Amino acid sequence: MLAALGGCRNAALSGYSSQYRAYAYVTDGGDNTVAVLDLVQYANAGFIPVGESPTGVAANPKKNEVYVVNSGSDNVSVIDAEKNRVVAAIGVHHRPYFISVAPDGKTAWVANSGSANVSAIDLDRRVVLKTIGVGGGPGLARVTPDGKLVVVANRAGNSVSLIDTAKLEVTKTLPVCQAPEDIAILADSSKAFVSCSASNQVAAIDLRNGAVLALIDVGKSPVSLQLKADGGELFVCNYDAGSISIIETGTNDVDGTFLVGTNPSRAAASFDGSLLYTSNFGGDTVSIFSVNDRKYVGSIPVGSHPDAMAWTPRQSALLVADAKSGDVSVLSAPASKKATLPFTLMTMLPVGPEPRQIAVKEFLLKH
Repeated sequence: MLAALGGCRNAALSGYSSQYRAYAYVTDGGDNTVAVLDLVQYANAGFIPVGESPTGVAANPKKNEVYVVNSGSDNVSVIDAEKNRVVAAIGVHHRPYFISVAPDGKTAWVANSGSANVSAIDLDRRVVLKTIGVGGGPGLARVTPDGKLVVVANRAGNSVSLIDTAKLEVTKTLPVCQAPEDIAILADSSKAFVSCSASNQVAAIDLRNGAVLALIDVGKSPVSLQLKADGGELFVCNYDAGSISIIETGTNDVDGTFLVGTNPSRAAASFDGSLLYTSNFGGDTVSIFSVNDRKYVGSIPVGSHPDAMAWTPRQSALLVADAKSGDVSVLSAPASKKATLPFTLMTMLPVGPEPRQIAVKEFLLKH
């Protein structure tokens, strides 16, 4: 497991309390581990063995735990973030990929793509509360910010299922566009947007009434979605078009489509909403787009096949998982005030042969 980090941490140098910890957890499907990155010292802190073919990963907002979905072994590993070791494994159904944790930290939701159902997990007791049937090939189940609904993208069924979290049952299954994939939900839980990669559309769904409001045409192969912090705009990564589309969430209208790079797969927006970063899977770069000016600013070379991204606490750095080169690129503010880009490549940390997803957890040690 991991060596204890307390002895090598210089609290005065880092500017943090000696009890402060900030880690990034990176699933590695190539060697069935999770790499742990120390985000105070920007160093690889070790590797945690988990199940087979780990994919999705999420941190609990209320307790110091991290959850890893193992697609190959059909279970979820529970990591104690203070000790950085697996403390439990929870069995689910076939081919799970992602996990979504409720805002109160008590329940998690796992879409099992190979068995057309969703597992509702009690995180305190570490048991499955119920397995809920949905549409074909559910790839993602995301809980709403108010914790009342779970939105499920049924990729094989071209539909979206809505689960009532109190009743643990599907209230509606809505036909949408082809191959629904990613899900973005407004902060007030009133509306969800679902990207449909096979029909080049995004579905807008009224969650209060359980109805499809619009099917919005975007670029070719929209694979992922990113909301602006204020929720007013939605950024769509059009993988095969090399572009992003910007949707006004109030009107469900496209406000423009802009070239950003080769095969943009993921996006990360700055807290103030002024800048958008895209990982260009086919171009080995991260592009920077000015949201206010509606223009491409520039790009930063990173590792091979950049994909998943995550902000460190307070957005001091952007982490980019390089799927082919087996590392995480760390982009941070440049040392020189003359730099033309807001971030530059600070370092690259090895994480294993096939990094997939990233979750970030910061906390104070309790013991």
